[in-house]
Amino acid sequence: MAKTNKRGKSLWLIGLLIVLFSVGSSIGVYLLMDSRQEASANEEPSEPEEAPAPIFVKIEPFTVNLQHDEYSDRLLYVGLSLKVGDDKTKEVLKQYMPEVRSRLLMLLSSQEAEALVKPEGKQRLANQILTLFDEPLAEPQPPLDVTGVLFSEFIVQ
Repeated sequence: MAKTNKRGKSLWLIGLLIVLFSVGSSIGVYLLMDSRQEASANEEPSEPEEAPAPIFVKIEPFTVNLQHDEYSDRLLYVGLSLKVGDDKTKEVLKQYMPEVRSRLLMLLSSQEAEALVKPEGKQRLANQILTLFDEPLAEPQPPLDVTGVLFSEFIVQ
């Protein structure tokens, strides 16, 4: 009878430990879930951050003669804007606009009409325009932050 009594006490002890462990786990999970709900309820709905306003430098439209074969004359009428990263770049470009336009004229007049009528040709031209600003307009000059070329008018005739 002593063995049965010891075995019964062991089973009761194991059962009691299982119940206590289950109750403790349940309380822990409840408190964890409750604290997450409180944290999310306490957070104020934050307004999405606004992107900084883009800065553009408009270049007045102009017409250039394109490279051509012996039998035809081709023209390009183009208006564009440069997207810049800061006001300092905008001011430098405005100050040196005659030189900017001259560089654009030289680049555009070296283009072939057949290439410019395709979207790939326009994209290649935009990339070439961006590389124009790798060379400084004046010495010394702060680095220019020209990030994009946007065509507003583009006619090949």
